[in-house]
Amino acid sequence: MTDITSEPQFDNFFALFEQPVQFEINQSNLEQRLRLLQKRFHPDNVAKNQTDMVQAQLQSEKASALINQAYQTLSAPDSRAGYLLDMADQAQNIEHSIADLDFLEDAMQMRMDLDDAIEDKDLVALQQLHPQITNRLAIQSERFNSAYQNQDWQTAIDATQKLKFLVKLNADVTTGLDDVANSSHSDDDDLYV
Repeated sequence: MTDITSEPQFDNFFALFEQPVQFEINQSNLEQRLRLLQKRFHPDNVAKNQTDMVQAQLQSEKASALINQAYQTLSAPDSRAGYLLDMADQAQNIEHSIADLDFLEDAMQMRMDLDDAIEDKDLVALQQLHPQITNRLAIQSERFNSAYQNQDWQTAIDATQKLKFLVKLNADVTTGLDDVANSSHSDDDDLYV
């Protein structure tokens, strides 16, 4: 990490987190920089160095919100891809519908399987779905990375759209796994009453 006394660049999330402007990032360095920035811009630390406490508090809150937004953007593959496209002035079509019917059919089947597994509290089905989704995320991430490096904007946009869907699906399966595991543990408590 570089010297933290230099003023961070809030207008560029990659510069703020001292990451190269690329799709592949070092998650550990990202988290380390987050902690460093949070500490540096914590209201108690900022207020010590300024005479106007109200102004210092406002600046600290604004900086903290931007730091958190930047971290959330860079830590998830879909938002990081969208941010890179935005930086390249290529993000105008990201919100359009996915045109790949095979992907949509596969994704909708996974969504239905996920919903059924959550409703049935089927831990085995959820555990089988999770690596399938993770694999599809890795494929689309690699697809985006290659397209971005080659400035194949249409493919990069398509991969970003698919990443958005898959990231949401992955979050839902993770939540489902946690919920089912927690509900099975709470059922165990009934045995000891």
